[in-house]
Amino acid sequence: MERLFRISNEAMRRVPARFHRYLYDEIDWNSRLTGISGARGSGKTIMMLQRLKDVAKKALSLYVTMDDVYFTENRLVYFVEEFEKQGGQYLFLDEVHKYPNWSQELKNIYDFHPNLKIVFSSSSILEIFKGSHDLSRRALVFNLPGLSFREYLLLVHKINIDAISLEYLLEKHESFSTHILNHLKPIPLFNQYLEEGYYPFVVDTGSNYIRQLMNTINTVLEVDLPAIHHIDYHSTLKIKKLLSIIAHIVPYKPNIEKLARQTNLTRPTLLKYLAYLDRAQIIKLLSTDPIGINYLNKPEKIFLHNTNIAYALANLKADKGNLRETFFLNQLSARHQVIYPKKGDFLIDGKYLFEVGGKNKTNAQIKDVENAYIAADDIEYGFRNKIPLWMFGFLY
Repeated sequence: MERLFRISNEAMRRVPARFHRYLYDEIDWNSRLTGISGARGSGKTIMMLQRLKDVAKKALSLYVTMDDVYFTENRLVYFVEEFEKQGGQYLFLDEVHKYPNWSQELKNIYDFHPNLKIVFSSSSILEIFKGSHDLSRRALVFNLPGLSFREYLLLVHKINIDAISLEYLLEKHESFSTHILNHLKPIPLFNQYLEEGYYPFVVDTGSNYIRQLMNTINTVLEVDLPAIHHIDYHSTLKIKKLLSIIAHIVPYKPNIEKLARQTNLTRPTLLKYLAYLDRAQIIKLLSTDPIGINYLNKPEKIFLHNTNIAYALANLKADKGNLRETFFLNQLSARHQVIYPKKGDFLIDGKYLFEVGGKNKTNAQIKDVENAYIAADDIEYGFRNKIPLWMFGFLY
């Protein structure tokens, strides 16, 4: 255990304290069992270490990653007993899906160690409430998306602007434009963000950002998916082929039968693999159903999860129109329900209808529709129901 404390202290020492993700202030850190899910590279580990730094000043605290060799020979439940005997009060468990039987042991720890506060994290593809050892009544789970455009401006360019609500944006976007333009010229920075700005490792990788992103995607496909869903090497190859095909045609309304033939998969298996990629936050499936996608229902439309992935998989030749829709869906999905409507591009919270396009986009397709708006690219100021696309990056 002494080695684990040494590793934890070194990791805490290196963690940057200046920049906090928006979710940091929204998590109830006083909960006895808190889960943080999110795609690889979204900043879960940094957030946990920042919280560790805050609580370590007043209580014995420890961060461990569950793929540490220590846990190949030692049970988590016995480790927790020893930690609490030494006065431990806060325990941060990273990558819990890499530890067998994690859910049962966390359940037992929660039930028998009421004075211990635990924060655990894992990949977004982890089905936290799956199986017989249900944590849903015990754990508060939060999802951490990648950087918003607003957070990117703060992290990379040191430009600090408060987040706004969607309702405020719809009502006050013209005055908000004036406020923003007093601080920056948004369009060039927005285009930078679309290419290399969604993942916090942008500050560390520089010109190697796309390479790091590709490594992250490969790790999800080659390590996380097999570990969590117990798929074999050949299945991994088929998922890679599926992703390659999708990357060159998204966003599109899928022909499931044709896609199944192209990938040599059965329909149920194809739908299952699409769901895996969606949970891994590599693609985004859009449905007409507010409840969302399941293994039995085909999506109405398929997108890549964010614009950086589009650049990475399309060799920097991502289509501008596709990027616009991908950005809008990605940013709105963090806090709002988004479904595919009968008219328009996106329906938000069952109330607001949006068309997404370039600066010359007109109201023709949403004429006479109540609460209908245009999210238009390449404009600094909006007018009436036409709102600059980049503004939707300030919602979190």
